[in-house]
Amino acid sequence: MAAVAFAQKQASVWDGVYTSAQAKRGEPLYTQYCGSCHGATMEGRGQTPPLAGSDFNMDYNGMPLGELFEKIQGAMPADKPGTLSREQNADILAYMLQYGKFPAGSAELKPDADGLKKIRFDGDKPK
Repeated sequence: MAAVAFAQKQASVWDGVYTSAQAKRGEPLYTQYCGSCHGATMEGRGQTPPLAGSDFNMDYNGMPLGELFEKIQGAMPADKPGTLSREQNADILAYMLQYGKFPAGSAELKPDADGLKKIRFDGDKPK
């Protein structure tokens, strides 16, 4: 029974779900498509929410990473929603995770909705 529970354990953003190279690709995309609204340091501006930090972590805590990805895919950038490819948005999300101080790993974050639903956004590192 314990083996079944372990096998079903959901991955966390603390498990290294993106690569440093992927985050590096995402940085200029973030600057070009996201930074003017969300800020150079992801702090948010006015009605635009932050994309890093304690408020962001609290808002998405416990949610599947796929929900955040699909929100980005369908609604961003605000002036041209849905115009970036799934790969570009995965790179941007990898940069957001890196900026938020979540560890990188050895495999890239895949732009696959089903796979991303299996990764939980934990605002705080699980114990």
